[in-house]
Amino acid sequence: MTKYNTNLAAEFYVLSMLHRIGADASLTLGNKKAVDIFIFRKDGTSLTIDVKGVAKKYDWPADNIKIHGKDGHFIALVCFEGKIENPEQSPSVWVIPSLHIKRFIKKYKTRTVVSRALVTKNGVHYKHAWSLITV
Repeated sequence: MTKYNTNLAAEFYVLSMLHRIGADASLTLGNKKAVDIFIFRKDGTSLTIDVKGVAKKYDWPADNIKIHGKDGHFIALVCFEGKIENPEQSPSVWVIPSLHIKRFIKKYKTRTVVSRALVTKNGVHYKHAWSLITV
């Protein structure tokens, strides 16, 4: 399983969940992009989601995340918990408004990540928080 396939699996999982809760959502195509999913709301407004996926219990790469965020943009952090090959295992997902992502970011000399340790410790209320994306 490549990193690209892991992220595709994560994007399609999030898209599936959005459709399950009644969202009018569309996947954007391409490899290097900051918006993976558009949601079109009934009131004419829209939301955007950047999906980050990891196969194991790792930090999420965040080099392209804007740490100041913007209203109406979310980061969906997907972790397949080391069981990506098992289709009966659902991933863990944290749905975080991009305006709140900064407190989970860690910068290292050569990379920037969303810290799994910080998300699991201080972001419990974002776990499976699909309700934050109102439709």
